[in-house]
Amino acid sequence: MSDTASDTNARLDEIVRSKDVVLFMKGTELFPQCGFSARAIAILNHLNVPFETVDVLQDPEIRQGIKAYSDWPTIPQLYVKGEFVGGSDIMMEMYEAGELAKLFQDKQVA
Repeated sequence: MSDTASDTNARLDEIVRSKDVVLFMKGTELFPQCGFSARAIAILNHLNVPFETVDVLQDPEIRQGIKAYSDWPTIPQLYVKGEFVGGSDIMMEMYEAGELAKLFQDKQVA
């Protein structure tokens, strides 16, 4: 692993552990830059959980690094208490099945 990749991984570790819920997305919470990111924001807002967003469009290293970090090829990506949950489709499936709300409850995310 190159120094850049390990630096990026260290940054990503710090980001995903800094808040209970972190969404890596394209754009910002108020101005999502893709439909999948907009859907992820809508789900989190509907569940009324506090969350932090990271705009991958602002940082090419984070944009590429997060895909390797999670071994997941697409963005958005949701992390809860430092653990990768999934992308927009997985979030939607979990939300519809009531599993996402339960995950937040189990992880004690207010």
